[in-house]
Order: sequence, then C-alpha cells, then structure tokens
Amino acid sequence: MSVIFGPLLQVILIAIELYMWIVIIGVVMSWLVAFNVINTSNRFVYMVGDFCHRATEPLLGPIRRALPNLGGMDLSPMVLILGMIFIRGVVANLYLRFV
Repeated sequence: MSVIFGPLLQVILIAIELYMWIVIIGVVMSWLVAFNVINTSNRFVYMVGDFCHRATEPLLGPIRRALPNLGGMDLSPMVLILGMIFIRGVVANLYLRFV
C-alpha cells in the first residue's frame, strides 16, 4: 500500500508547491502591470499573465466573494496560500505515516 501512496503523496506535494508559485507569480505580475513596470502588450508578458489568471481564478474567485470588501486590497491570494500551506502540512504528515 505504501508503494503507491508514497509517490502519490510526493506528487501532490510538488503540485501544491507549483501552484503556490503560480499564485505568487500572478500577484507579482499584477502589481508590476498596475505600476506600469511591465506592459501587457508584450506577447510573452500577456501569455504569462493570462496563464496565471486562468490557473488561479477558479480558486481565488470564490475566496474573493467570501471575503469582505476591503477597498483596493485583495487578500484572497494570501488566504489561498495559507490554505495550501495547511493542506501541504496535512499531506506531508500522511506521507511520513506511509514512508
């Protein structure tokens, strides 16, 4: 049983880490676009920003609707990252149990 669950839990941990980086890259890119440091008319910048938005919006959208309106501050990425850190800890404990 641990022959299957050990590697599966490792893949889940890696996927969580990658998704956390996608969320962070999306947040940083949105700041850089807002302050006119980078321009979305650049094809590469647009493609990276569009990918990050499409990848993160299914989870960030419901979090945004659940959080109170704080004006210009969007705390949904921080809530999502904290949730992923919690899930990563749970999966890491499961991994240690199976190894």
